[in-house]
Amino acid sequence: MNDVTDPGIAAARSDVLARIAAAAKSAGRDPASVALVAVSKTQPDDRIEAMLATGQRVFGENRVQEAEARWEKRRAGFGDLELRLIGPLQSNKAREAVALFDVIETLDRAKLAGALADACAKAGRTPRLYVQVNTGEEDQKAGVAPQDADAFIAAMRGDYGFAIEGLMCIPPAEEPAGPHFALLAKIAARNGVAKLSMGMSADYELAVLFGATSVRVGSALFGARS
Repeated sequence: MNDVTDPGIAAARSDVLARIAAAAKSAGRDPASVALVAVSKTQPDDRIEAMLATGQRVFGENRVQEAEARWEKRRAGFGDLELRLIGPLQSNKAREAVALFDVIETLDRAKLAGALADACAKAGRTPRLYVQVNTGEEDQKAGVAPQDADAFIAAMRGDYGFAIEGLMCIPPAEEPAGPHFALLAKIAARNGVAKLSMGMSADYELAVLFGATSVRVGSALFGARS
């Protein structure tokens, strides 16, 4: 791989990390408890290489096929790389997702759980799993409805033997994010779920204040998509 440095991307990452650290400290938290997930979907190769050159190793992708094209060859050069699927997963892509991703953040229905369980058994590996909660109950978004989350988490553990590591949400764009972050944290707490994936470029500092353990940041790191 070419070690392509980009001062703009390096500065952007430093700024985001500093803001995460400041938010964590103001909440009485260890900044190291918050992982920065660089959302690399649709980014060109030069920006990916520049981000890798900064030392960033955790990346989020929306689509399995796009992620395969971007990361399968790169993976060999970075043993500490962590790939997270943060977009909706079709059941027929479960095998490919299990093979590629270290974390799948968008588990939200029984059919997908069954496909993942089969894929994990055949692959001999199980990615860390998050349940996506549709906190705004938006028809166009994936995720379990908040009132169904407790039963769904219990079913994932009881019926499929999954260890649910975390919960993930994407608040409605037109609403204040804080109440949605608070709701996700409340669901996690009463279900004994340790991790919270919430917050994006516009609101990741607020998410840290509400307990996010990972934030998914794209444009604030890479700049606007062309």
